[in-house]
Order: sequence, then structure tokens, then C-alpha cells
Amino acid sequence: MNWPHLIVVPVVLPLLAGAALLLLERRSERGGAQPGGNPAALLSLLSVIAQLLVALMLAARAAGGGVEAYLLGNWQAPFGIALALDRLSAMMLVLTALVALGSALYARAGDAARGPHFHALFQFQLMGLNGAFLTADLFNLFVFFEVLLIASYGLLLHGGGAARLKASIHYVAFNLAGSSLFLIAVALLYGLTGTLNMADLAERVAALPGTDTAMIRAAGLLLLVVFSVKAALLPLYFWLPETYGAATAPVAALFAIMTKVGVYSIARVYTLVFGDDGGTAANVAWPWLPLLALGTLALGAVGTLAATRLRGVVAYLVVGSAGTLLLALGLGNEASVSAGLFYMINSTLMAGALFLLVDRIAAARAVQGDHLRPDDFQGNRAMLGAAFFTCAIAAGGLPPLAGFLGKAMLLEAATPTTLAVWTWIVVLGAGLGTIVALSRAGSLLFWRSGPRHAQHGEEAHGHSAHGHGTQGPASHGVPEARDGTGLAPGQALGAGLLVALLPLLALFGGPVHGYTTAAAEQLFERRAYIDAVLGTKPVPAAIDVRREMRERGDIKGAKKP
Repeated sequence: MNWPHLIVVPVVLPLLAGAALLLLERRSERGGAQPGGNPAALLSLLSVIAQLLVALMLAARAAGGGVEAYLLGNWQAPFGIALALDRLSAMMLVLTALVALGSALYARAGDAARGPHFHALFQFQLMGLNGAFLTADLFNLFVFFEVLLIASYGLLLHGGGAARLKASIHYVAFNLAGSSLFLIAVALLYGLTGTLNMADLAERVAALPGTDTAMIRAAGLLLLVVFSVKAALLPLYFWLPETYGAATAPVAALFAIMTKVGVYSIARVYTLVFGDDGGTAANVAWPWLPLLALGTLALGAVGTLAATRLRGVVAYLVVGSAGTLLLALGLGNEASVSAGLFYMINSTLMAGALFLLVDRIAAARAVQGDHLRPDDFQGNRAMLGAAFFTCAIAAGGLPPLAGFLGKAMLLEAATPTTLAVWTWIVVLGAGLGTIVALSRAGSLLFWRSGPRHAQHGEEAHGHSAHGHGTQGPASHGVPEARDGTGLAPGQALGAGLLVALLPLLALFGGPVHGYTTAAAEQLFERRAYIDAVLGTKPVPAAIDVRREMRERGDIKGAKKP
């Protein structure tokens, strides 16, 4: 579809859906149960499906190779707000919509009803995510960051509980500090260059005199700190395990895409503005990024080994995947970035699927929940075990799934670089640690769990209740629903969708890798992006009021034709 306004739909659609859902959910609260189902849940799901279809159409347009700019308000860049679509932003839109669809389907089975305005907050978060992937302006990137963060604050608190309240306080305080640093960095850049349009910044930063070197490098590194907070880069990752571990299952699954916003921002800004042609601030982030990424990857693997709950294991898998992606970026060549983008699709789908599965596994175990101890297993152990096994292979980077392909391509791309030895050691070592952690978790949860452990589990629970053991899962607020009947249809559909995409990604690995390779090449072609954004002309207005007034002679001094 060549409709020129299609680019803005991923932002406008969730905004309108969220506004409508606020009214619908308030009416549902007043009127109680609605005959024929929950209209708010249905509208939210339809909005997500529509966003997926739009994202697929935009990806098909972006696959042609051009960068497409859209001028909001019909003001030419850099004076107005601009959106830009290329292969990378289109890929992120599709990935966001897929994870959102799995989460929305799962939430319909009961998690959405744990608190008010879940669906509206869900849509506002999608609006912030989509806007961050499309914007061509640094200040509007800050605005979309705030939109998605404000929505995520509400989603994190969804369902209540002391653990979520504690995690949300840390999350809010840390992200407010990050937002303050973002504003300082933006102010520095605007003061030095007089613009915040990223294409215009790319040209003006390169032309800055040597006297501004210290200030522009400071602004560039400050932005790196801000994006590292979002991407959970060492040492700014510590908020993530507690936050993701406390959220409800569909919220945690949606949060799997949030760290990718930071990764995307680093990829965009540090290739376009602070890349090879960035003047005195060229490649300001590259000396730091690969080393910190190696540390993040190593600590993520250690965290999976040290975690005592399955949710903690999955949260540290997200930290490790962020380290892998930032390492791919930090190596700074097209092959490594292509491998990183391919791996990002696998790791995001894997994390989203695992967060949903953890909730069902915990609900199926009578006492221990997702604690890594043997316990009675009341649900469909074979189906949940097979799904967990699939995700574990994807997380560990084992063949035949796409995680193996992504890591193999990353190691090959790192071989000619000076960090080849460390990259091989840390990536392979972290992969081994992840496999050991997931093998231990799978053995305890599925192999060693059964009816004979019920009595032991109850004893352990009773011991804990007297204050001598670890804190039980219910005290953490997740999961509250323990029906023990296995998966509800919506839950099976949501989790099954994300799990099924993992082998499909490996099956279609060739075309997907071709797309990520083209996206990586386009990412380093800064001139195409600059020309597209700054060269797009406003569309002549269909109704020119001033011209009509001149023709009628209503403007003083104007002559009638």
C-alpha cells in the first residue's frame, strides 16, 4: 500500500485506541460484567492485530531499500517534526507488534482484570514504542521515551502487591534520573548546534569547530549513559531483574521489547550523528561499548546461574541478550550489526515466550511456584515442558534454532577485530552458563517434580511461613491465579504464538538474515537518511486560505487579479 500517511498509523492508532479504552474500561468498572464478553479487551486485541498488519505493510515498503520521511504538520525538516521509515525501524515495528499480540492474547485470559485500565496503558505503551522507532528527532525520541515509561509505570503496578510497589519505586526513580540526563544532553546538543533533528544534527555536529570538541563529546557520552539505562548495559542493568521479575506475565513479556528501545537508539544515533563522519566526536561510543557489553553478557550468565527463581533466570537472560546485541553494535562493522539484529529477533521472542510460560509453570506447581525446587506438578507437564525446552534451546544458542545462527554469525564477524579472542571467550562461556542454568531449571521443574514431592513442598512452605525459610511466591504478588488446570485457551494461544515463531525464524533464517544484512548496510549509509529527511518537501495545501484572501482582495495592499 502506497498511502503516504501509513507511516504515522503505528503512532496514531494506539493513541486513539488507548483514549477509547479509557472510556470503555471506566464504563465496564461501573457496569460490571458485560454480556457477550469484555469490549475493552476485544478493542485492544483488534488494535494490536491492526498494528501488526500495518507494520508488515511498512516492512514491505521499507524492503525496497529507500528511506521514507513523513512531515507531521507539513513543516519541512528540521523546522517541524519528522518521522522516518527504513528497514531497521520497520523491523522493530513488526517485532513490537508480534510480542504485543502474544501478550494481549495471554492477558485476555484473566491477567488484564487484575487492575484498572490495563488495556489503555497497554496501547499507550505501544504508542511510545512505535514512536521511538519512527521518530527522526531527538527531542521527540525523549517524548516517546516518556510516553512508554509512564505507561510502563502503570503496567508494572498492575495487580498490586508489595513487591510490585517496591520494584516500581526503584524503576520510577532510576528512569526519572535517566530522563533528567537525557534533557541535559539534548540541551547541550541544541546549544552547540541549534537543532535536534537527527539528520540535521549529523551534518552540524560534523561541522563543529575544534573548540567545541570537549562539549560535543560530553553530550555524546551523556546520551550513551541515557540509552544504556534503557538497554540495561553494565553497570546500569540492576533495575531490570527486580522490575521484570515483579511484573505480571503479559506485562513482563511486553517489557522484553523495552530494552531494545535503548539498543535501537544507540544504533541509530551512534551511526548517524556520532559515526565515522561525526567530526571531532566521531565514534565517541565505540571505545566503551564493546567492553561494557562483554561485561554485561558475562554478568547476565552469572545471574542466570545464581537465580533461585525461574523469573530471575529469564530476567537475567534479557540482560545477557542486551549485552550480546550491544557487543554486536560495538564491534562496529556491518556483518556484526547484521548478526546482532538477527539475534535480537530470536532473543526478544524467546524472552516474551518464557515470561508467559513461567507464569503457567508457577501456577501448575502447588507450593513452590517458580522457585527452583522440586514440587508437585498439577498442569500439563508434557506441553509446558516441550515449550520450555524449545525456548531453552533458543536462549542457549543451540542448533537448530536461530539463536545458534545469530551467535555463529556474530563470532564470525568478530574474528577480524581486535576483540576477537575476548568475544569468543565471553560469548561461548556465557552460552555454556546459560545452558547449565536452564538445564538445572528444567530438571528441577519438570524432571524432579511430581506428586511425591508435594508433601516435601508443603513442609518447606510451612517452614517458610514461620519465618525460617525463603519468601514464598505469593508474597511476591506473582502469580495469584493457581487453578492448576493448565493453560486457558487465550494463554495457550499467546504463549504458543511466541514459541512457534522461534522454529519459524530458524526455518526462514535465510530471508530474515538477508533483510537484517540489508538493514545493517542501510544503517551505515547516513547520507541516504539525511537526504530523505531534509530533502522531503511539504505537500502543497489543498486549500490555501491566504491565496484565496489575496485573490478576493481581503489582504490589505493586495491587488485583485
